[in-house]
Amino acid sequence: MNRISRLPIGIIESILCLIPIQEAARTSILSKEWRYHWLKIPKLEFIQDILQESTDEFDGAGGVEPSVLEQSFNQPSERKEMTSRCKLFYAIYQILLMHQGPIHEFGLRMHVDDSCVEIDHILLHLSKKNTVKKLKLDLYRNYTLPSFLFSLHQLTDLYLNGCVIDNLPSFTGFSSLTTLNLQEVYISEKTLRRLLLSCPLLKRLTIASDASTIDANEDSIIANFMECLPVIEYLSVWFSFYGVIISTCYPRKVSTTLVHLKYLCVECLPFGHICSLPFLVLLIRSAPNLEKLKLEVAEDHFDDIVRFIGFSKLKTYSDISLEHLNELEITDLSDPKNGLAFVKLILAKSPVLKKVKISLWDQLNTDEKLQVSKKLLSFPCASPLVKVIIS
Repeated sequence: MNRISRLPIGIIESILCLIPIQEAARTSILSKEWRYHWLKIPKLEFIQDILQESTDEFDGAGGVEPSVLEQSFNQPSERKEMTSRCKLFYAIYQILLMHQGPIHEFGLRMHVDDSCVEIDHILLHLSKKNTVKKLKLDLYRNYTLPSFLFSLHQLTDLYLNGCVIDNLPSFTGFSSLTTLNLQEVYISEKTLRRLLLSCPLLKRLTIASDASTIDANEDSIIANFMECLPVIEYLSVWFSFYGVIISTCYPRKVSTTLVHLKYLCVECLPFGHICSLPFLVLLIRSAPNLEKLKLEVAEDHFDDIVRFIGFSKLKTYSDISLEHLNELEITDLSDPKNGLAFVKLILAKSPVLKKVKISLWDQLNTDEKLQVSKKLLSFPCASPLVKVIIS
């Protein structure tokens, strides 16, 4: 312990940032020197399940007499939930009030209602300090974000899960934001576009939201969406996000070129969907410097007519070029027509491709997997160094 105590304060704080906040708090009993170290750490993360275990330890064997507020709930389950919530926010408030120095990273993971005044208070406190650079709200419910969250102009990383963004009336932009991750965030196309346009340095974007969470009406949104990402390097989206916001007649090319894009991931992609292949090729055409392409395939629910349409159109994409692509990964490949045709195209158009990793859909029988594997291994490759791995 003496050796650790002699370390520079910055290193001690970095060590405390690596352990849960309740464990960091317990180091205050080690000695007088350690009493206030944990109150200066720049990273705070509160996880409901873990923090609740710690607060329960203070109840004692016989428990604590319920408060008047807790007694107002007739059902034991409601009373227990309310007690848990009160303890959780009380612990968070205490830590925030005692905390000394700047807070650079803040995370909160818990179940909340559509509106939660306690979280509003926490975010208001953070906005007043305005030192947060990385913010993660993992809330599992449709929590409506307060407007003052968008005044955190120091943000470089923002992760939102289970949130609602209604509008941005006085939003002036996140001028330093480089990473944005939206998981099941309810937002309109207009607001999303405004948000992205207000992040000029955005390099990493993840949108894991389906058609039910993104309110969009314009057929041309794919072009508008790409225009918002001039310096994007990492892009991960759900295909179902585009299922509603693109039409079957969108252009073969767009005016915007994503010259900085190196990594592209498309999740929930049904190869049998009539829009899948044109959409993929459109993105590839717009990313001349793409280095890795990852596709997470969704189970298809389309008839043979739709499959045939998509497959036949693939022949019109012979002009694409993937001069920098070195890795292709496809998970749960199930479509024997469009999926294989797409892989064949990529192999033929990628002269520096080094690694192809394909996992087949687990519901294919042994014979089907064998046939698909043989076809994959028989395709001609533009790259002499490519290694194809099939599982």
